[in-house]
Amino acid sequence: MASFSVGGAHSSLRTPSLFPTPPTIRMLKHHPVLNCTPFFTTPSLFSPKNLSLRSSNHRAGIACMSTTTSPVGKDDQKLISGQPNEKVVQVSSWIDYLPKEIQPFAKLARVDKPIGTWFLIFPFAWSATLAAASGSIPDFRNLAVFACAAPFFRGAACTINDFFDRDFDKMVERTKERPMASGAVTPFQGLCFFAFQLLLSHGIFLQLTNYSWIIEAAFIFLSCTYPLMKRLTYWVQAYLGLTINWGAVLGWYAVKGSLQPSIVLPLFLSGCFWTILYDTFMLISAGVTNEQDKEDDVKVGIKSTALKFGESTKEWITGFAIASIGTLALTAYNAALGRPFFVFLAAASGQLAWQIRTVNLSSAADCNRKFVSNKWFGVLILSGILLGRVFS
Repeated sequence: MASFSVGGAHSSLRTPSLFPTPPTIRMLKHHPVLNCTPFFTTPSLFSPKNLSLRSSNHRAGIACMSTTTSPVGKDDQKLISGQPNEKVVQVSSWIDYLPKEIQPFAKLARVDKPIGTWFLIFPFAWSATLAAASGSIPDFRNLAVFACAAPFFRGAACTINDFFDRDFDKMVERTKERPMASGAVTPFQGLCFFAFQLLLSHGIFLQLTNYSWIIEAAFIFLSCTYPLMKRLTYWVQAYLGLTINWGAVLGWYAVKGSLQPSIVLPLFLSGCFWTILYDTFMLISAGVTNEQDKEDDVKVGIKSTALKFGESTKEWITGFAIASIGTLALTAYNAALGRPFFVFLAAASGQLAWQIRTVNLSSAADCNRKFVSNKWFGVLILSGILLGRVFS
């Protein structure tokens, strides 16, 4: 569920000069990407040779700088292939400022990518808010409890995913630097870290108003078996939807102490349909559909909806968007939500329509932007449920 390496820097010895180059000029001149010599450092600025080179250097400079701002799509790859001496600068993560011993475990838990935690929280928050009494606000205690547990539970899910995938990750370009694939974390250390995070999340789940060990056990089972689905079916994102949105079941039970299928089931399914949409964007942004990674995935037997949909991706995700909106409307009808919900549902529908209409499936950067923008869909639905319940 939504993943983001750190480029290295090189230094060399230089002969002292009587007139040293200013620091800023040195930085630009020797930068691995921005090494387009600034025109104002050229001694003979107005020489015919320099006049002919300045426009090409300017264009090259812009091309160099563009590679530092976003992931590389197909169009960008063509540009970079025309500049063989240039490198793409990879932005450092705040994880790199942590102690060296902790960094691999922080990367393993994906703590630098909180969007996955948000996607885990939304179904629980939708359900718990929906379970509030008519005219009332939800029990914020249950929401706070799940919000505290979610980062640990999501970290445990990411850890067990990398444990099962460690041998495959070594053979795929986009995943070979993951901590267990690269050897930074051993399988035994990974399992211990998984158990530690799971223990923390379990301790927090116990603080819910109504706790069910059966529901939590099912949550853990889905999380642990999700990585295995990649070997069995192209519809692995559907199974991921079952996993991420199990919080909808847990949220209702935490408030009511029982389940009401006419409300919980369509809400759960709407989240599953939504997950297929946004996780397909995530996979494309991670490079699953580029030729190198596609060959790697086929070679090791990894499947996904991004590969399944192929050229029909927009048609497929449009269908799942409609299904998600439709089941949300059915949920609201069965739960007797007030009119404000349907106003927000219309806005959320527009947000999904914007994603699908404007997404450039050939650009990893744009797919990543659309993937991350789904947090606003989650916020719109949560706001609609809250106001729809208060004014029902």
